[in-house]
Amino acid sequence: MSTRLDPLVSEFETQEQAERYDRWFRERVQRSMDDPRPTIAHDDVMAEMRALVESKRRRHAND
Repeated sequence: MSTRLDPLVSEFETQEQAERYDRWFRERVQRSMDDPRPTIAHDDVMAEMRALVESKRRRHAND
């Protein structure tokens, strides 16, 4: 049985859940770091997302 955690201290109900999430998160970060594809600058991603949101707004404004 896993130790219950205080909800004021942790978003997880048990220590086991917290550890499982930690393992999952660390694996995702490592996979990202190991990815051989070129990185994309934050500003480039944000500009693309702003353009996408704006195009969706315009499309819905015309509905």
